[in-house]
Amino acid sequence: MKNFRDLKVWHKAHELTLLIYKETKNFPREELFGLTSQIRRSCASIPANIAEGCGKSSNADLAKYLQIALGSANELEYHLLLVRDLEILDNEIYVIFEGKLLEVKRMLASLITKIRTDG
Repeated sequence: MKNFRDLKVWHKAHELTLLIYKETKNFPREELFGLTSQIRRSCASIPANIAEGCGKSSNADLAKYLQIALGSANELEYHLLLVRDLEILDNEIYVIFEGKLLEVKRMLASLITKIRTDG
């Protein structure tokens, strides 16, 4: 069992989630139960799955939950692209989120590889 707060990737994912929640406050009200909810859910799922995986007893289980977190990151990537293309999200903010998300995805992929290699 690992402490998720010790993982830099968890901190980065948590920071991104906080930024996403702040930004989505400005989304149209009619999207509250649509895109806003989907974006928040997929983003919060990233650090939540990292934390859940750290609570498991094996590296195989941790890798599985990190893989789920990576899937949520891919889902978020699409939702951000969609709201940018719908002109709900400014391109400047999209570029910032895209950079932060890419960093999280790379860190997750690297950690998954390391855990699977170390056994």
